[in-house]
Amino acid sequence: MRNSAVADTASPLHSAVDVRERILETASALFYRHGVRAVGVDLIVEEAGVAKTSLYRHFRTKDDLIAAFLHREDEDFWRCWDNTTQGHLSDPEAELEAQLKWIGERVSRPNYRGCPQLNVAAEFPALDHPARAVATAHKKELRRRLRSLAERLRAKRPDELSAQLSLLINGAFVSSQMFSADEATPVLLAASHALITSARA
Repeated sequence: MRNSAVADTASPLHSAVDVRERILETASALFYRHGVRAVGVDLIVEEAGVAKTSLYRHFRTKDDLIAAFLHREDEDFWRCWDNTTQGHLSDPEAELEAQLKWIGERVSRPNYRGCPQLNVAAEFPALDHPARAVATAHKKELRRRLRSLAERLRAKRPDELSAQLSLLINGAFVSSQMFSADEATPVLLAASHALITSARA
């Protein structure tokens, strides 16, 4: 009897989680493919196969849904970064090279439409927009991690090198359409090697 009670109470919870995740997954795909402003709530609920009341039960406003989309992308990006870091804890140069390789692979994908954080920041210039806050925090965290790498790389001016590497990576994000097939990674690696050499000189 106790097991049945647990199952009964768990079902609505799992159902709510599933609905929330379905809404967020659908919205994320649409936002990334078409742009945030071009996608309305009606399209999201139609594609997700849920009622509009369900969407607003989990996300109070469309802005909250946009912010959740960026948090989702943020978690995915840092998961890739952290997994890469774990394989190169004692070799910062190898770590940076490995980070740039998966970033280069990502921007080379046929369906890549740029960095979600940069895309949303461009669509919502108001600094107090909740999604803009998530995007800003993401870029600050990238700069912080790059500065830590710059220190481990024995750069004479780690702030300067971290700024240069940040510009290099974000430049790749917004220039993906300009790269030919398999060009992004070697360009990123060559540029980073030149920057590191200069930073150590």
